[in-house]
Amino acid sequence: MIVPVVLGLVYGYYAAFLARDAGAVTGLNFGFGMLCAAIVAGLCFLLGRTQRAMIPLVRAAAYGALTGVAVGFLHSLADNTVLDATIIGLAVGAGMAAATFYIFYTRE
Repeated sequence: MIVPVVLGLVYGYYAAFLARDAGAVTGLNFGFGMLCAAIVAGLCFLLGRTQRAMIPLVRAAAYGALTGVAVGFLHSLADNTVLDATIIGLAVGAGMAAATFYIFYTRE
């Protein structure tokens, strides 16, 4: 329970930091960060609760998709193009899927 919350808070803080665009911290930035934190924490919690029912390939794909989308979204907040954010998200997601598949497959 603590890992999704910490991941969500760190993610939300970083998203709010990127969204403020070197300006002053506002309530909208804080709200945006907390919304991002709640979404990421909720998805991490949901994935953690349902991962035992999945085969290793599907579980690895789910972890890869969650990580890829999260990193791609953060990359898009840093004023990069959509294509650049997509490529970074796909690369990170594929790397995470490969790494988690190896871990899940060798431990069963």
